[in-house]
Amino acid sequence: MKVLGIESSCDETAASVVEDGRVLLSNVVHSQIDIHKLYGGVVPEVAARSHIEMINPVINRALSDAQLTWADIDAIAVTYAPGLIGSLLVGSLAARTLALTKNKPLYPVHHVEGHVYANFITEQRNGLDSTLPSKQPAFPMLALIVSGGHSQLVLFHNHGNYELLGQTQDDAVGEAFDKVAKILGLAYPGGPSIAKAATAGNPHAYHLPKAKMKGAYDFSFSGLKTAVLRAVQAEVGVDTTFPSHELAGLLNKSQIADFAASFQYTAVATLVDKTEAAFRDYSPASVVIAGGVAASTELREQLSARLPIKIEYAPMALCTDNAAMIAALGYYYAQKKQPTSPFDVEVIPSLSMTKTAWA
Repeated sequence: MKVLGIESSCDETAASVVEDGRVLLSNVVHSQIDIHKLYGGVVPEVAARSHIEMINPVINRALSDAQLTWADIDAIAVTYAPGLIGSLLVGSLAARTLALTKNKPLYPVHHVEGHVYANFITEQRNGLDSTLPSKQPAFPMLALIVSGGHSQLVLFHNHGNYELLGQTQDDAVGEAFDKVAKILGLAYPGGPSIAKAATAGNPHAYHLPKAKMKGAYDFSFSGLKTAVLRAVQAEVGVDTTFPSHELAGLLNKSQIADFAASFQYTAVATLVDKTEAAFRDYSPASVVIAGGVAASTELREQLSARLPIKIEYAPMALCTDNAAMIAALGYYYAQKKQPTSPFDVEVIPSLSMTKTAWA
């Protein structure tokens, strides 16, 4: 079964064709990062306009790269939640129109759940050369989902049958990376820029706190972000009234590198602590990480060192927003769910994954 996936929840316009939920036939992503760098973050109106310009070319290229025509596509999967409402509308309207005009079944899928399914893609064709997992994860499966807007630990008993163990109670880890990057004068998005700066830094140069939470598997990153701010202010000798956006100008390269390394180490250790606790308590058959922060080398290294199980990671290109994960999940939806009428699809910008279990 060949599924066309469409993803436009934030600032990537993406389309992909995946066969049987595991074989990657094409993966096209048009990123808007260069546009939003000018503003230090995603501007919703700008993102939506870019999606309108790119959605059809991206879909057409995904079909071309897969060496397929519309006659070969068995279903369409599209992100309907969560995300920026304008961005979601562009992708969902394109999918609804194509489902009607091409007479294809339509499966709206949840973006955060989709991130997990990047780990189920184990084969590729048509000249694609990513390093993929050698086999699909086994159930029960513990998933650490970490991205710009989400930080969650989810236990999957089977496809569509999962429970939320814990989540962030304030900032997601990706948001914290972006905000700390601003304090340090590093570029958006924060994850890659902090990781690059941290390579020259000492992760133990500054002692930063880990939040203590009532929930055994819950996270908090707001306090860590504030701790970095206060530590930078103390380091350069200014009080709390000094404008935070001017602090980077008082830091030298060595200090920036040390702050980046110390923050990254502590943020990742917070994630790994909770994941290790959940692994110990639930004894899953496999562990996966998903979302943009899953591309973090520091996260992969700490997890591999701390967990007594081999973890196979999705390639970096399938960790950040993409449509291959949407197409892969769409295949599993199609095995157990009826397609949705194109007239009934509505986008839901803030829908929690806890509302979408379907098995």
